[in-house]
Amino acid sequence: MALLQNLPALVVLERFPVPVLAIAEAGTILFANSAFGEMVGRSTEDLMNMPFAGVFHELPAGASAVSVMRAHAGLLVALMHHDGSVVRARMSKSALLRGDDPVALATFQDLTEQLWADEL
Repeated sequence: MALLQNLPALVVLERFPVPVLAIAEAGTILFANSAFGEMVGRSTEDLMNMPFAGVFHELPAGASAVSVMRAHAGLLVALMHHDGSVVRARMSKSALLRGDDPVALATFQDLTEQLWADEL
């Protein structure tokens, strides 16, 4: 238990085997683990220098990034892969649950291949 209590949150998030993304109200990407980077074909450093809108394909403009993520929680979202293709993924609810949290942190499940197979 002591080991878990002493692990920094960012270390734990980086070690998650599922894609994780954290964004701020203004659309700044605060954190992306390597699993998220692999899913969209970018390094975590590249992702941290991109705006939120640069990662997502066809999300509504005008609202805060946190509001957009909350509105799409549990739904399929379209992400832009570095090669220009679209990655379809289910986005979780934010792990930060308070309505006034200025950050959203979500996990993603890549469903692209499954959706392709289902269409055939």
